[in-house]
Amino acid sequence: MTPGAITGRNNIYAMDKFTHFLTGHKIIILLLFTVISVLFGAMIPGVAVNHDLAGYLPPDAPSTKALETMEREFTTPMPNATLTVKDVTIAEAMELKGRLAEIPGVSSVTWLDDVYDIGIPLEMGEAKTIEEFYRDGAAVFSLAVDDGRGEDVNAAAKQLTSGKGLMEGEALNSAEMVGATTSEVMNALKILLPLIIAILIISTSSWVEPLYFLLVIGVSIIINMGTNIFFGDVSFITYAVSPILQLACSLDYAVFLLHSFDRNRRTCDDPAEAMRRAVRESMSVVAASAATTVFGFFALNFMNFRIGADLGLNLMKGIALSFASVMILLPVLTLLTYKFIDRTRHRPFMPALAGIGRAITFAAVPVIVIVAVVVAPSFLGQGKTEFVYNYDAKEVAAERSPGADGADEADEAGGGGETDDGGGAGGADDDTIIALLVPRGEPAAEKRLSDDLRELDHVTGVVSYAEEVGTDIPAEFLPKDVTDNFYSENYARIIVYADTRSEGDEAFRTVREVNEKARAYYGDEALSLGESVNSYDMSTLVRKDNLTVSLIAILSIFVVLLITFRSALLPLILLLTIETSIWINLSIPYFEGKSINFLGYLVLSAVQLGTTVDYAILLTNKYLKRRRREPAAGAVRGALAESFRSILVSASVLSAAGFSLYGTATNSAVSEIGLLLGRGTLLSLVMVTFFLPSMLLFCDRAIGRTTYRAGFWGLSHGEEGQRIGGS
Repeated sequence: MTPGAITGRNNIYAMDKFTHFLTGHKIIILLLFTVISVLFGAMIPGVAVNHDLAGYLPPDAPSTKALETMEREFTTPMPNATLTVKDVTIAEAMELKGRLAEIPGVSSVTWLDDVYDIGIPLEMGEAKTIEEFYRDGAAVFSLAVDDGRGEDVNAAAKQLTSGKGLMEGEALNSAEMVGATTSEVMNALKILLPLIIAILIISTSSWVEPLYFLLVIGVSIIINMGTNIFFGDVSFITYAVSPILQLACSLDYAVFLLHSFDRNRRTCDDPAEAMRRAVRESMSVVAASAATTVFGFFALNFMNFRIGADLGLNLMKGIALSFASVMILLPVLTLLTYKFIDRTRHRPFMPALAGIGRAITFAAVPVIVIVAVVVAPSFLGQGKTEFVYNYDAKEVAAERSPGADGADEADEAGGGGETDDGGGAGGADDDTIIALLVPRGEPAAEKRLSDDLRELDHVTGVVSYAEEVGTDIPAEFLPKDVTDNFYSENYARIIVYADTRSEGDEAFRTVREVNEKARAYYGDEALSLGESVNSYDMSTLVRKDNLTVSLIAILSIFVVLLITFRSALLPLILLLTIETSIWINLSIPYFEGKSINFLGYLVLSAVQLGTTVDYAILLTNKYLKRRRREPAAGAVRGALAESFRSILVSASVLSAAGFSLYGTATNSAVSEIGLLLGRGTLLSLVMVTFFLPSMLLFCDRAIGRTTYRAGFWGLSHGEEGQRIGGS
């Protein structure tokens, strides 16, 4: 007996032991899953959610080093919010500044008097500096708000200003994200679950089977979310997206197993034996499907931007838990209650769709020509798509709510004029703050640097010790509460105000110019940080991360396909099918003239490939089996007719998940992932349904010649091949 035969028999023996264990210990397994679910479900509230996107920048990123230095050196934080108050005089604004500083959670308040001598008439000062803080009777205060206190400070400021104050900025955005993340997951599920139940009722033959599917995958989601406690915390992206993606990506595992159980019950009187056969029959197919999905998520771990690893590890763990739950819990649950399933049978609602293969194979040539025409522009277009790096909730909310004009009011009140980076009106919404940390001990250099910074186009104000106090008075002669804002033991802090948004061409140009000015005096010892600096650092990582994620996902899945099909050509055809749909999806924003959130772009590249390639695998498996006993055209038509129903159901669930996230999320990153996933899944469905069958038919002879032991009918007997569109 050969080693291969021995291994095969050992595998069969191990599978038999596993399936008999399942059917023989149903109550124990059910109790075990119940205990584990309750245990980890109780841990979910203890999992911290990290809303600081900048915290996932790599340790060697300039802004990361700067933040670590500032937190180590300075006790007072830098400003992270603005408060615009209309209809106040200079005297009223000065009084209000003092009262704002007394609000719990406010560490410091900066206003016009910190950058200009308000004893001098405003008409004599530099207009752009003054208008940054005071214009047309509106005062704009810069606040340093403690972590987690954004909403409290906002409420207190509104009460203090009798509702005339509008607070914006990173501190408030973070607070809003904390409150919104959990509710948005629930809102998405409220839409998604009824949609999934409706899709499954149409595609199954029992009223209760959809509840079984959701229960089993729900258990794995609960366990996955609870086990995140071992990571300490997860990003808000992972918290919002992971449960939805896990549900949508693994639901078809459960559908496949129960469909196999139904088929085996028709030929087997013993339900336990029918389930054992179903598990054996489903194991390899579900494992291959899970493997491609896991490898897609695996690629996210290689992003320099560490949020990729945060999401990738979580989804890999989730898919593995879904696989285990489907192959262990679902058989047990089904065997314990199969009579209930039998009593709730209904007639099939979905038509057989047997004729779809003939129509599509007759259109093979036009389909290939169309794809050949669009593939190059799509590939080039997706490479030129512009990104946004902010995750401000109000960006999305403003787009969807015609009455959401708070930012416009701030623009009108706060002033600032037009910006050049597409930001529209300036003002409170078009402010950014950059903190410079430079070595302490050279007041004259600090003064010269402050003067140079003021000359930059978009810099509207500079606050430093040398600028406000002067170079003649040593810091040791002043109270510590004054100097702590400017000096630590080793560093001087210079606050730079600019009239740009936190990102965009002008914002990034300003960051580069500020860094260049600082390094001209201090070299690499000069450090910068702030929201625009964080976005700038993210922008330098994105293109490299995208290439890395895409290549690793493609290579990993290519290996899986190579092993699965033992073919040199089939993996290329399948990858071309899905990659083309990805390129089309990601190029649409470019051709629309829109920017997309960079996280949506990076995540989608791996997720769409890893999840929708399963559709191509299913269709190709059916084609290969049929091709061994019939000509090419018949094999392609039969494979498509046989698999289209399953592909349609799976794609419907995944696209519904994406559009549910898009429809409910106010966070731009989460919303963008949802839109790209929903649209990308539909594009993959179209490509697998139309383009893949055409390529299988067109390349049939080459596939037969490049597939190990293909055994294609007719090829070994001199078959001339099938004409495209022929019978």
